Amino acid sequence: MAVNKCIKYLLFFFNLLFWISGCIILGVSIYLKVSQKGNQITNESFPGVDLLIAIGVIIMVLGFLGCCGAIRENRCLLLLFFISLLIIFILLLAAGIVGAVDENKVKDFVKERLEKNFSPLSDQKQSVKDDLEKLQRELKCCGLLNGPSDWTRIPDSCRCNATDADCSSSRVYSTPCYEKIVQLLEQHMEVVLGIAFAIAILLIFGMVFSMILYIQIGRKDAVTTTTT
Repeated sequence: MAVNKCIKYLLFFFNLLFWISGCIILGVSIYLKVSQKGNQITNESFPGVDLLIAIGVIIMVLGFLGCCGAIRENRCLLLLFFISLLIIFILLLAAGIVGAVDENKVKDFVKERLEKNFSPLSDQKQSVKDDLEKLQRELKCCGLLNGPSDWTRIPDSCRCNATDADCSSSRVYSTPCYEKIVQLLEQHMEVVLGIAFAIAILLIFGMVFSMILYIQIGRKDAVTTTTT
């Protein structure tokens, strides 16, 4: 029994796309890491960037394994590819369910990390305070967790015009920066879930194609052994 060439090259094409998507994820995540400019606060708030780098590398490796397994008709590589996709699919499904069902966990997670590493602000190094001032200018907020009261002396980066949103009567921003960080995460949550859903669909197709090809190669080998 011959291997279906259509399935074989569809799987190869899928894995090529899979490998390219891994390259894109890796490139974007590295860009996000660099664009943080070493800010200690955003590094703690967005630990997922490091996870994205790891995911990008894993996807690139899996895409390469899948391409080799499809072209060389190697059952061992195809089985390894299938198991890896299944594990990633289960983890992705679990993460998507948690993210969609309980978005408050994102807010609690960010707050807990910032409280653990940067509270109270008065005890922090000057480099942390400088990073917070940069955030205050960019996000138009003041303080890290409790608003202006985090500062013993309110810096100029907290000052605002009366026409600015969240500007208090004392002409300083009233919103703590951690809330602004959470708002940014929530704004992008739908996009992240959409990307995760698209990847999950690709994973399903990859698993189906790889298992079909795995079975066909097994039947071909069995027929070859019988005839010899």
